[in-house]
Amino acid sequence: MKPVNQRAWLLILPVVVCVAFSAVLPLMTVVNYSVQDIISPERRVFVGTEWFASVMRDEELHGALVRQLGFSLAVLLVEIPLGILLALCMPATGWRASAVLVVVALSLLIPWNVVGTIWQIYGRSDIGLLGAALARLGVDYSYTGSATDAWLTVLVMDVWHWTPLVALLCFAGLRSIPEAYYQAARIDGASRLAVFRYIQLPKLRGVLMIAVLLRFMDSFMIYTEPFVLTGGGPGNATTFLSQYLTQKAVGQFDLGPAAAFSLIYFLIILLLCFVLYNWMQRVGSAEKAEGFHG
Repeated sequence: MKPVNQRAWLLILPVVVCVAFSAVLPLMTVVNYSVQDIISPERRVFVGTEWFASVMRDEELHGALVRQLGFSLAVLLVEIPLGILLALCMPATGWRASAVLVVVALSLLIPWNVVGTIWQIYGRSDIGLLGAALARLGVDYSYTGSATDAWLTVLVMDVWHWTPLVALLCFAGLRSIPEAYYQAARIDGASRLAVFRYIQLPKLRGVLMIAVLLRFMDSFMIYTEPFVLTGGGPGNATTFLSQYLTQKAVGQFDLGPAAAFSLIYFLIILLLCFVLYNWMQRVGSAEKAEGFHG
C-alpha cells in the first residue's frame, strides 16, 4: 500500500498558529480571570465558581438576555424573508445585474460605528430625514426618549445594514440552480409560486442555513451600532448582552464577573447555534423524505 503524503498538513500550520494566538490563548486568559478575584495586578485570590454563581443570579443579566433573544429573533424574522424577496427581484444577468449588486452591497461597506452615526442623525427631529418626516406627519417619535422607538430604530438600522448580506447569499444560491429545473417547470405549467416552493426554496436550503447562522451570531453579539445610536438607552431598552458585558469589564472594572459572564455568553451562542443548526438539518431531512416518498 502506497504511503500517504502528510506534508500537506504543513500548509495549514500557519492557520493553526494564528488561531492559537488569536483565540485559544485569550480564551485561556478569560478562564483564568473567571476563577480569581483580581484585587490588584499583583494580588489575586482564587474564588472557584463564585463569579459564575453571582452572574447567574444577576437580574440585569436576565433582562439583557431577554432583550437580546427578542432582538435576534426579530432580526431573523425580518431579514431572512426580506433578503429572499430582494434576491428574487434582482435581475439575473446583464449590466443591470452588476449595477444592482453594487448598489445592494453598499451598506455592507459602511463601518459599524458610522452606521450608528448615520442613523443617529437620520432619526433626529430637527435635521434628520426620518425624524423630521415623522414629526411633520404628527407622529411622536423619539429614539432618545421612548424605549419602543429606540428598540425599533435599532432593529430597522440592523435590517438596513445587513439584509443585503442575506440577499447576496440568496442571489448566489439562485444563480447556481440549473436551468433544466426551470425548463421542466415551464413545460409542466407551474406557477411562479410553485417554482419558488418546489424548486428555488429547497435549493436555497444550504444558503439559508448559512445566512441564518451568520445573522443570528452577529445579531447576538451586536454592540457598536446601538452603543453609538442610543448608548443602551433610554434606560436599559437597548442594552444588549455585549454592552452589559462591556459595562461590567470596562465601566465597573469587575474583571472576574466579566470573565465569567464572557464564558457564559460564549456557551450560550454555541448552544443556540447548535440547536438552530440541528433543527434546520432535521427540517431539511424531513422535507427530503416527504419529497422522496411523494
